[in-house]
Amino acid sequence: MVEGTKLTHTSAMILQAIGAGHIYGYAVMEVTGLPSGTIYPALRRMEDSELIRSQWERWSIADAQQRPPRKYYRLTRSGEAALESSRKRYPLLAGLVPTEEVADK
Repeated sequence: MVEGTKLTHTSAMILQAIGAGHIYGYAVMEVTGLPSGTIYPALRRMEDSELIRSQWERWSIADAQQRPPRKYYRLTRSGEAALESSRKRYPLLAGLVPTEEVADK
């Protein structure tokens, strides 16, 4: 990502959610209230911009819980810097996305 690039409010909310521990798509949808048609394309764009990285969970874990495997996301250094910058630009951001970690990781 180019240094100094400003995030949209939606992208900032998604980064805030991931940074707070809501690390898979559905959890981000629940905490932000954004629809899947917004979340998943944004996650792909942010991964292309190297703000986040993703990794699929092991199939055995998902199978043991009788659900499809989840794709987990985490912030990169660039993503952390972009999130910090967006918190200054959107001061109410922290109040929009709970900061407690998700127990179901």
